[in-house]
Amino acid sequence: MMSPTMIHAAERDRLLASYPDVFRRSFWQRWGLALCAGVTVLYLAVCFVAFNVGPAFMQGRWDRAAIYVQDWYSWRAQPRLRFVDGAVVPQWSSRRQYPEGAYIDWLRPMADGGYSVIYDGEGNRLDVHPDRVDIFVDGASYPVAITAEGVEPPEGAPAGVVFDGTKVMVDYGFEGSAEIRGSQVYVQRRFLGWANFFFDIRSPFWGKSFGEIANLALLAERVDPDRSNVRHMVDDFLGNTAWQHADILSKLLQTLVMAFVGTLLGTLFALPLAFIAARNITLNRAANWGMKRLFDFLRSIDMLIWALFFTRGFGPGPIPGIAAIFFTDTGALGKVYAEALENVDDKQREGVKSVGASSVTVNRFGVLPQVLPVFVSQSLYFWESNTRSATIIGAVGAGGIGLKLLEAMGTNADWDKVAYMVVLILIVVFVFDGISNALRSRLIGKPMH
Repeated sequence: MMSPTMIHAAERDRLLASYPDVFRRSFWQRWGLALCAGVTVLYLAVCFVAFNVGPAFMQGRWDRAAIYVQDWYSWRAQPRLRFVDGAVVPQWSSRRQYPEGAYIDWLRPMADGGYSVIYDGEGNRLDVHPDRVDIFVDGASYPVAITAEGVEPPEGAPAGVVFDGTKVMVDYGFEGSAEIRGSQVYVQRRFLGWANFFFDIRSPFWGKSFGEIANLALLAERVDPDRSNVRHMVDDFLGNTAWQHADILSKLLQTLVMAFVGTLLGTLFALPLAFIAARNITLNRAANWGMKRLFDFLRSIDMLIWALFFTRGFGPGPIPGIAAIFFTDTGALGKVYAEALENVDDKQREGVKSVGASSVTVNRFGVLPQVLPVFVSQSLYFWESNTRSATIIGAVGAGGIGLKLLEAMGTNADWDKVAYMVVLILIVVFVFDGISNALRSRLIGKPMH
């Protein structure tokens, strides 16, 4: 009995003759995918060499990058312990995290006028005396003498203690670090979280636990007789001088308004212009060509370039941002709308036209119902995208949270505030993405995924 997998020679020849494209594939059908993959690998290898990717990775300051990442989810207290007239005087940065006279459990005064900086338990600390600094690593002490000429390096110090000729640098890992100089000790002490996020040091609610805050909000007497404790908490939260919640939230709202108004104007202007660009609607080739070239011009110039252009003309603020989104979206939406119009079903148009309706009526009842869901869906997608784009163009002076974000990044010390604004932007994008998907799904009659 013949196996099912075996066929006669005649049957094989018949199949080859009947389906030559299946059995006799061309060179590109057989080897095209492998060749494309090889060309892609070769191209990436050339780019790797031409752009010096290897040396760039080797020379990258990965330690600095790690510090920046840590600054997103933690905060640093940075007092300078200065040697002044035989005493140690703490001096805080402008972004002070503790009120005057507050008890700080990791910065303890000593009997001789110095301070003990606790990093990771008593075994890892700095004892800063007026004439020396005792470095403790895993319980072992390494004294650094403070002289008129500077500092004298400790003997037999471990790997985390380095002398570079002018200062002694001490690294305690995530817990922090210190630089010991002849005039001061620059301390960096790191903690998880964002310092004073809810209330700054001026607020009477500073430093209180969640339970104490809840008790003050619900049961306790008013801290300020003129307003409730809840109102007082909201005012102190928005007026937080360190985090500037009120300013950041207003800038975020400004960004949302820029995105909405710019997209709305782009939609309103692109809609009628798309009817002129569509060849099956406007039977004038010159008008079609001219309108499509206008769309090409508006969308070929990046939104960021438009923002720079309008910022020079109108000055910083939301108006340049709205204008940049409006110009770019008019070109992009006009092209999308025109292509949708050119693919409508002419039977509905002809049906309306057969009853003697005017051109405007034909377009209103024979064309617009077919493309309106697509138009609205595309506008919603652009609105969602412009919510992100408005942040970028804000950084060049068009206002909104983008400018605030650039200011925080420029200080190189407020990366926790940068993280806060990025989280707000992500939340807004997620919310608007959900709203946009829900509206688009309802319009085109498909379930959400």
